[in-house]
Amino acid sequence: MKRAYKYRFYPTPEQVELLAQTFGCVRFVYNSILRWRTDAWYERQEKTGYIQASARLTALKKEPEFAWLNDVSCVPLQQTLRHQQTAFSNFFAGRARYPTFKSKRHKQAAELTASAFKYRDGRLYMAKSKAPLDVRWSRPLPSTPSTVTISKDAAGRYFVSCLCEFEPVSLPISPKMVGIDVGLKDLFVTDTGFKSGNPRHTTKYAARLALLQRRLSKKARGSKNRAKARMKVARLHAKIADCRLDALHKATRKLINENQVVCVESLKVKNMIRNPTLSKAIADAGWGEFMRQLKYKAEWAGRSVVAIDPFFPSSKRCSCCGFTLQKMPLNVRKWYCPECGADHDRDINATRNIKAAGLAVLAHGEPVNPDPPKAAQVRLREVGIPALQVREQSIFLPKHHGN
Repeated sequence: MKRAYKYRFYPTPEQVELLAQTFGCVRFVYNSILRWRTDAWYERQEKTGYIQASARLTALKKEPEFAWLNDVSCVPLQQTLRHQQTAFSNFFAGRARYPTFKSKRHKQAAELTASAFKYRDGRLYMAKSKAPLDVRWSRPLPSTPSTVTISKDAAGRYFVSCLCEFEPVSLPISPKMVGIDVGLKDLFVTDTGFKSGNPRHTTKYAARLALLQRRLSKKARGSKNRAKARMKVARLHAKIADCRLDALHKATRKLINENQVVCVESLKVKNMIRNPTLSKAIADAGWGEFMRQLKYKAEWAGRSVVAIDPFFPSSKRCSCCGFTLQKMPLNVRKWYCPECGADHDRDINATRNIKAAGLAVLAHGEPVNPDPPKAAQVRLREVGIPALQVREQSIFLPKHHGN
């Protein structure tokens, strides 16, 4: 498997100048070729691909006014055309929007293949630079990188990401399994009743961020003071993002280490974030990144993450008798089952239903089946989950969602 190892590095003044030229050339090539491809279609109905884009880049380098494109390595320029082709492929497949132009105010990046960098004796050299990068190696690389991506964020920090081959080590099999439900009051709740709480990183620094943004708005455009104020805002945004990412990594790592099976609910975060009232809180919680980390860490560790249908009524269904309420507003946090009289906490009840549905899907792929097949029973016994427990918990699952 391939894995990216990201480190921070501190370039010399000469490397800062070289990287600025490289980022500028990469951005110019991407934007100019994107404009050329767009005009070719709208004006002449011509379809262009990577081959035509590469020929266009060669023609640009030969023009006297663009001779400065030859001052940097040609590898990142070719790589940005490949990235653009991938963006167009995703657009035509319906997975993404139309490619947009790159801005010098946002993150800058340049990808180097094996011919544009050298990794030797724990030191990393990039093309056009004789001195090695001053990388803070927090952990050793498992192998020689196949590609290296050098980036600079809006806060002015430099990072290098090395793509390496590595052998994942599976964790020992654990008999534990958990159902989790994400939320805003608590980032996630488990079926055992554990509530993680929500650090709300954006709210924590909201007053400081508002102050810095007010100061930024009063600075004259193009002035050095405005650039300094913008950098302060960017650094605070970077701090908030780092705090959020650190908390998510710790939470997902603990869940994967302790449980063999993690049952979650599939969420359409892109659609949910359109809610004008809750969009800021949902973005601050980082549900999408939380689910992404759970999936790839489970794959590396030999664990299972089971996602159930988002329309499964986990909150409205009684985990004791299977009775389903018709409606349950978000402000209802506790409710009584009119059928069996059970007292439920909304979130904990939802996690129990999610766990039961996830175990049923893991056992035989269908929500309702009184007897899991033998192959599924063997697989469950290997991870320490009794098949009888799955049958008992999946008996109330509906064949059709919403019934």
